[in-house]
Amino acid sequence: MISVVIPVHNEEKNIEPLYQELIPALESLKEEFEIIYVNDGSTDGTKEVLLKLKKNDPRVRVLDMDRNRGEAAALTAGFAHARGEIVISMDGDGQNDPAYIPEMVKILKEGNYKVVSGWRIKRKEPLFTRRIPSWIANRIIGLITGVRVHDNGCSLKAYRAEVVKRIQIPHGFHRFIPAVFGVKNHEVTEIRVVDRPRRFGKSHYGLKRTFEVLRELFTIRFVLKEPEKNQKRLKYSAFLLLAFFFFCLILGKPILASVVAAFLALNLIAYRNLKRFNKAQREGVFRVKELEV
Repeated sequence: MISVVIPVHNEEKNIEPLYQELIPALESLKEEFEIIYVNDGSTDGTKEVLLKLKKNDPRVRVLDMDRNRGEAAALTAGFAHARGEIVISMDGDGQNDPAYIPEMVKILKEGNYKVVSGWRIKRKEPLFTRRIPSWIANRIIGLITGVRVHDNGCSLKAYRAEVVKRIQIPHGFHRFIPAVFGVKNHEVTEIRVVDRPRRFGKSHYGLKRTFEVLRELFTIRFVLKEPEKNQKRLKYSAFLLLAFFFFCLILGKPILASVVAAFLALNLIAYRNLKRFNKAQREGVFRVKELEV
């Protein structure tokens, strides 16, 4: 079976057009499939549209989050409930073209890779607020994680099921998929996909997300190996840096104190985010129920 996981938040007008494209793409595979929509606290008519689809097509499943928890939690919920051996993730706004799904599935079945990631070309997004910051972030992410994917922000990805069930993804860390799942660089391949403009509604993204990526970048290296131990190490190093900061002040070394303060701030950012990541692994990141009609 193949599972398609689609988080949606206030996408009532985009759901049916995307569904009409999904069905022929999935039916062409000649295999069983399911489409899992995760309603992430929508306040428009999204839930009603999803239930209508489910009523007419038993291959549609609808998960309803208890509130708007964000894309990371919605993906985690969808991955946890997916029954397929291959799991596809994609956006619900119509920018990801389902026509690429058969090629992604074919590549995974050949057995050489664990993840196939979309690489958007001809992006239909603002240059300065989305494309340039994305280009910079992708290269930094590749450098830090060792997984050199050109387009971490592309939601259209195909995974072997065992990959996506390893981790509870806290808010923000979905931008580091597939590295956060423990996948190595040689286990990932990419296909170029044409990015389409959003059909209806407004984008949920902005320049603010770029700063969030930079914030999480201070943490990701600690996440990839021994996150629990690294949390303790960061806690102890914070105390040491704080003590050194006051020591510099006592010695009358304001410039050195400023440098230490900067390192302390970065340390605290990493500690806070790593603590949040570890808490997510223990307690989970979503509260969801599956809707019936």
